[in-house]
Amino acid sequence: MIRSFSKKILFPGADNSELAAALDLPQGQSIAYALFAHCFTCSKDTLAAARISQALTQYGIAVFRFDFTGLGGSEGDFANTNFSSNILDLISATNYLREHYEAPQILIGHSLGGAAILAVANKIEEAKAIVTIESPADPLHVKDLFKHKLAEIEENGIAEVNLAGRQFHIKNQFLLDLEQQHLIADIAALKKPLLIFHSPQDNIVDISNAITIFNASPFPKNFITLDNADHLLTHKEDSVYVARVLAAWASRYITRKEPVNKFSGEGQVIVHETKDGKFAQEIIIGDHVLTADEPQAYGGNDQGPSPYDLLLAALGACTSMTLRMYADKNKMQLDNIIVKLKHEKIHAEACEDCEKNSDAKIDKILRLIELKGNLTAQQREKLLSIANKCPVHRTLTSNIHIETKLVG
Repeated sequence: MIRSFSKKILFPGADNSELAAALDLPQGQSIAYALFAHCFTCSKDTLAAARISQALTQYGIAVFRFDFTGLGGSEGDFANTNFSSNILDLISATNYLREHYEAPQILIGHSLGGAAILAVANKIEEAKAIVTIESPADPLHVKDLFKHKLAEIEENGIAEVNLAGRQFHIKNQFLLDLEQQHLIADIAALKKPLLIFHSPQDNIVDISNAITIFNASPFPKNFITLDNADHLLTHKEDSVYVARVLAAWASRYITRKEPVNKFSGEGQVIVHETKDGKFAQEIIIGDHVLTADEPQAYGGNDQGPSPYDLLLAALGACTSMTLRMYADKNKMQLDNIIVKLKHEKIHAEACEDCEKNSDAKIDKILRLIELKGNLTAQQREKLLSIANKCPVHRTLTSNIHIETKLVG
């Protein structure tokens, strides 16, 4: 499984309120970015949003999910928002991604978020794949959630409604804005591939909505049935399934990034800044991509191992590989090898095997090797001596010449 991590972000929304976001990133280079719009009165941290986003990182897709104005960790008054302001928030999120990372090629919307994605899709030029999950064909559908309060809203201009156990203020302007939307026309004008997920068992947004969206949209379009799933995708397997199908489908449309100046020769490595924090680096080794960073205590974002961590990892891996080769060649009953390493700076005078210089400091690497298996004492001693002969060990203890040139 690919390691991923989530980065907290604050960015300005449509009305300049500070909106809270999470950027879920795969370990290494992202092949594309996706923008996720959550359901009505939900947040970026709902099970569906978080699980789908994190699952997509396993396929190399970075996902930007955020709280609409007045919801979750975002500033602003929810009562003053509406469907149109949600669309503007999506455009603000896109602009932030475009400026700081790259514009989203994939747009994903859950429930009313899906309707907002359909409304905004043609306004985001870089978007190449549109995805809706349990979404209504008409934003007015949300009125059903508080239909018992409609008369009060129309009479007083505002009413407090209970949605999923939480209290929200809904103003008449919210309803008037919904009535001004023309989503079917937006869907019919969609010029991008569309993937629709919907469950026949959804008792919040009936599956007939998905059929309406499908019939209104031009080709290419696909409809995936989420049998036995509920509206909020509370079962993890449903979210993971959506992510797996979504990633495979989107791969036909997105433009994959190639590694920067990829080297093809053995023993060649390229490292460049990711611009994601102060120190983060992308390391490209053939077809492998790693991330290096510094801990937060040293000003980094801890998105990957530090350079010294990677150095210890190289020595540890080489040690274990060398021991395995020797043990197998000599038919030793070596079941497993565990190498633990630690790096520190010490005064030379504290080193028994070093030249004595009280003012000098040297690098010390402590290497602890655990050998598991039916081995004799003589075999263990032999393996200990072999550890010191691993290629990386020899490189680190030999005279190394590093030639540095400017190439640009």
